[in-house]
Amino acid sequence: MIVELGHFALILALAVALVQSTAPLIGAHKRWSGWMAVAEPAAMTQLLLIGFSFAALTYAFVTSDFSVRLVVLNSHTLKPLIYKISGVWGNHEGSLLLWVLILALFGACAAAFGQNLPPTLRARVLAVQGMIGVAFLAFLLFTSNPFLRLAEPPFDGEDLNPLLQDPGLAFHPPFLYLGYVGLSMAFSFAVAALIEGRVDAAWGRWVRPWTLAAWIFLTIGIALGSWWAYYELGWGGFWFWDPVENASFMPWLISAALLHSAIVVEKREALKSWTILLAILAFGFSLIGTFIVRSGVITSVHAFANDPERGVFILLILGIFMGGALTLFAARASAMEAKGVFSMVSRESALVLNNLLLAVACFVVFIGTIWPLVAELVWGRKLSVGAPFFNAAFTPFMVVIAMAMPLGAVLPWKRAQLGKGMASLWGALALSVALGALIFALQTGRSALGPVGAALGAWVVFGALSELWLRTGRGSIGARIGRIGRLPRADWGKAVSHAGLGVTVFAVAAINAWQVEDIRVVQEGGSFPLGKYSVTLADVREMQGPNYMTTMAAMEVRDGDRLIATLHPEKRIYPVAAMPTTEAGIDYGITRDLYLVIGDPQANGGWAVRSYIKPFANWIWGGAILMALGGALSLSDRRYRVAAGARHKVSAVPAE
Repeated sequence: MIVELGHFALILALAVALVQSTAPLIGAHKRWSGWMAVAEPAAMTQLLLIGFSFAALTYAFVTSDFSVRLVVLNSHTLKPLIYKISGVWGNHEGSLLLWVLILALFGACAAAFGQNLPPTLRARVLAVQGMIGVAFLAFLLFTSNPFLRLAEPPFDGEDLNPLLQDPGLAFHPPFLYLGYVGLSMAFSFAVAALIEGRVDAAWGRWVRPWTLAAWIFLTIGIALGSWWAYYELGWGGFWFWDPVENASFMPWLISAALLHSAIVVEKREALKSWTILLAILAFGFSLIGTFIVRSGVITSVHAFANDPERGVFILLILGIFMGGALTLFAARASAMEAKGVFSMVSRESALVLNNLLLAVACFVVFIGTIWPLVAELVWGRKLSVGAPFFNAAFTPFMVVIAMAMPLGAVLPWKRAQLGKGMASLWGALALSVALGALIFALQTGRSALGPVGAALGAWVVFGALSELWLRTGRGSIGARIGRIGRLPRADWGKAVSHAGLGVTVFAVAAINAWQVEDIRVVQEGGSFPLGKYSVTLADVREMQGPNYMTTMAAMEVRDGDRLIATLHPEKRIYPVAAMPTTEAGIDYGITRDLYLVIGDPQANGGWAVRSYIKPFANWIWGGAILMALGGALSLSDRRYRVAAGARHKVSAVPAE
């Protein structure tokens, strides 16, 4: 009965979304306040209905209701509870239900916290959110119904994909969807502003918190996925330029550009057209990512579905929303005349450079991702675009961004001089160069990648700290130290986020430059060197897990006579799914990870073993955490609320 009620709630949510997408839009056009007021209760009701539907599906998974087809395909009675719950979104239908739940959540938040918006803009924003809800609820109900029943339920299920039975991947999709779907708010604000024919500083201030929240969630989601790939897949890497990895990375790049572009709109009322276009494209790339994951056009360990029919439906959604928004953008371009002018050397120009580099980098990733598909469709050739292409084509843009970031952040608005801008950064530059030179001197006969990456990362970190210090003004050191704690949270947030990028830049360079790798066959009881360490394969045992069988090794790592760690890499077999997985044995450290993988037994009685020393691996995710933390600090800045509220008090209902 609960399952049927969940299905019925979804149908009601579609009806409510239809009302939300039409009545407020008509009301805003006619200036009918009653019709505009429908948007808020409709958004709240939609959230309650979809929330109940999601809870009903979760109940079916937790209670192992094998009369529900989706539960049979993605659960099993022996599966631990956490994976029964994560199994709700560990498949196409359930993840799409989570998608629309988060969409409804953002719409309800806009209704609850958007009281400082002009009534017509708020109504139109919520109406556009309702339109997106209509599209995806229809997609869910007509092609991907999660509540289908089986006439003859089996005694047990077929289990969840073993690769997804992991804590990291249990939380990765919700955060990623919060980012993906959060960009729908930027899209809705852009379309609403185009309908009204007005983009001003207040609009830039209103759209930034929603974009920032989406960017934070995307950062956390991507970092969780990268961390999962590092320790779960057993390949020893943190990023593989997999098409689905790229699908989340592209909207992250565009939303980062949108964040910086919206600052120019807010501060100087310039780059209006460009900012609107970025808001449209950011959500467009989220839809492209949804298509890649669910259409079956690519093969990936991350893909949810392999169904061309569903892919066509998503392409239809993409075409309608992107085509409609871009057509409206072309029609309203003349109404978005920029007011602010600026010189070639200014903070505005630095942000334009930032935007261009991020946008072109995103375009490079997009071309590399879809080119194999295009080549197969047009020329009938199967091509593979892998890490060498992406590393060579993408890295230069990130290097230039890192080089320009500290200087661009300290330049004044409208007009600046490079010499004056660098005056506060010479110390940071000297420290960065000195650090790179020291590392180059200490490492002999190795690649220059490590020293260059260290210098570049240090330049970004020290530059962020220098900018923070610059904002304390003049006076004694004691007085400036006292003022630094009273700086606005947005200033702290920007510095922390930029420093996080610098940490990640250094870590990526370090792990690529200084990694130690060893692959060999080892007999039980045998030892082999790994860098300065000695690794011993103590024994290998067959063991039984909750819902899997495992071959578990005990491997002792010593530094001289001192035992550093005993690691237990595994090879698991999940009998129900008939699928093997690899569990690496990792000794985490501040400056290095020891990473061991047990392979297959060999004919001579030994075992294949892969071993790595991963320098500064954890700094990659530490940098991502700093970026997300910086975003959260900025998001908590009360100036967003105060400024938006003040703008609302003096603004009249805009003219059509």
